[in-house]
Amino acid sequence: MMRDESSELLDIVRKIHGLLELLAEDKIAQRDAKQRAALREIVGSSVPKQRSIFLMDGTRTQAEIQRLTTVNQGHLSTMVGRLNKAKLLVEDQKNPILAISIPSNFFDSHATE
Repeated sequence: MMRDESSELLDIVRKIHGLLELLAEDKIAQRDAKQRAALREIVGSSVPKQRSIFLMDGTRTQAEIQRLTTVNQGHLSTMVGRLNKAKLLVEDQKNPILAISIPSNFFDSHATE
């Protein structure tokens, strides 16, 4: 019973967090403008690379990200190194975590740049 309530509460908190992120997106974009520009430059217009960025939440290894996105292994490794050098990753490169938040449509309007 307690576990169900905790799980339900966690779901509600996640929904609230998502709504707050939507409301704060403009402010977050202003705050992270330089980092977001660097991210776009590093990732480029490659759709597999763009998809891989959204999987960088610390729960997957580079090999798992590569399998899920079909991004070239060497390109992924190079990109992760560049992201790390630009301080766009948190901690470990083996299970990369993006250091900034980005909306799900982040690359949509920039896919051809």
